[in-house]
Amino acid sequence: MAGETRLEPAKGAGTLVSQLTDTLRQAIAAGQFTVGARLPSEAQLTETHGVSRTVVREAIAALRADRLVEARQGAGVFVLEPRQNTQPTMLSLNNIDLAQVSSMIELLELRTAVEVEAAGLAAVRRSPAQEESIFEHHHAVRACLEADKPTSEADFALHLAIAEATNNPRFREFLTMIGKRLIPRAALRPDDSESDQAAYIALLDKEHDAIVVAISEGDEEGARQAMRSHLRGAQLRYRTLLREVRQSVR
Repeated sequence: MAGETRLEPAKGAGTLVSQLTDTLRQAIAAGQFTVGARLPSEAQLTETHGVSRTVVREAIAALRADRLVEARQGAGVFVLEPRQNTQPTMLSLNNIDLAQVSSMIELLELRTAVEVEAAGLAAVRRSPAQEESIFEHHHAVRACLEADKPTSEADFALHLAIAEATNNPRFREFLTMIGKRLIPRAALRPDDSESDQAAYIALLDKEHDAIVVAISEGDEEGARQAMRSHLRGAQLRYRTLLREVRQSVR
């Protein structure tokens, strides 16, 4: 399209979402899109960068969370006046030692307090595009599980998609500030058997499925309960491990 600003791909490794987010962020910082300018449409960004609409939506959502752009109903996405600090402030979590089981339990309790409500809001506020994104991320986690690949990144992306579907940017900002370190490890013990791991994988997929289905059906309380069960289950697994650790040092 004549006069359209064509962006150069961002360099470096990372997911398609992070690459596109960095590309757009760099373009805004360089003045390719000035304050008040409208970004190319979703269709244009999809074609220009060779990515899916879901990738474009998540990249734009990340820019919105950073307060770099805002979406205006029926008009598009526009660049905002830069703030003194446009990067999300890292949440200060003092005395957190991720190697300590007790610290993981504390973080999971904090996460539960936020994400239970996020699931309920997502069930009543989600858009069709956000619902599609949640399903896509759910299937991505399942694909990692079936391929016996690490799931932390895909799992975190699913929870971010649910937070985004609240249409309250604070939920996504909160999870982004804490980061994917809140995703529990699949193998809590080095000597877990293959059958133990298989059982965990099946349970994780079942818990995720309950959350996603409840959100899709608009079941607000069901979504809250499914998320609560999922995160409390993780807490229970860590508490069981904590008891075993205490018994072993007696």
